[in-house]
Amino acid sequence: MYKVVLVDDEALIVEGLRKVVDWAGHGCRVVATACDAVSGAAAIREHYPDILFTDIKMPGEDGLTMLAGLKGEFPRMQIAVLTGYRDFEYAQRAIRLGVARFLLKPSRMEELEEALSYMTGVLDRLPPEEDRAEPEDAANSFIVRQARGYIAGHCAEKLTLQEVADHCFVSQWHLSKLLNRHLGQPFYDLLNAERVRRAKELLEDPALRISEIAEQVGYADTAHFSRVFKKLEGVSAGEWRNLHCGR
Repeated sequence: MYKVVLVDDEALIVEGLRKVVDWAGHGCRVVATACDAVSGAAAIREHYPDILFTDIKMPGEDGLTMLAGLKGEFPRMQIAVLTGYRDFEYAQRAIRLGVARFLLKPSRMEELEEALSYMTGVLDRLPPEEDRAEPEDAANSFIVRQARGYIAGHCAEKLTLQEVADHCFVSQWHLSKLLNRHLGQPFYDLLNAERVRRAKELLEDPALRISEIAEQVGYADTAHFSRVFKKLEGVSAGEWRNLHCGR
């Protein structure tokens, strides 16, 4: 029996899907339901479902990032999107990320049945080791771009790999693997590089002290900032300022 997870912020839709679809007739069983992306991701990591029916326009969530994260971490899992938004471009982007079916709400029973038949058919043709295959490139690339953007936007904060992974709807382990594979750098090297890049921008303002700059880019310890800066740039922050700003 293929395992199915249902995720939607409308409880009536989740319950309706669970009850009206002939899951057993398609060789499936619903193992979990969830009402938001966070609990949905937790259910997926707990049950490792073969099939996911999910909304992607839930409050406060980035649906495409969620899809890329799930498809990247669970490449074997077949995903059907349920949405009330008639956005053709959005649908195209979701499909490029590996979504099997994009269904508009309210979905007709024959559409749900067709989607389920299609996804079980795909699963039937997959060899048993397929769940260990490399994730799809489109989803991987999307995750890496989202992670880099989040690091750039939050580098001045006390940022952790877990926080970035949560933003991208993937595990720490999976994100770490992707960053190393696609960018050739671990998370903290990327974070330090972004902080130093920001620091160089601030160094152009002679009114700012090195200690102030260190704090503004996320370092509570100026000595630590100085060590990182010299390691990456080959000179101290003060020397860099003199060389590049004529001071």
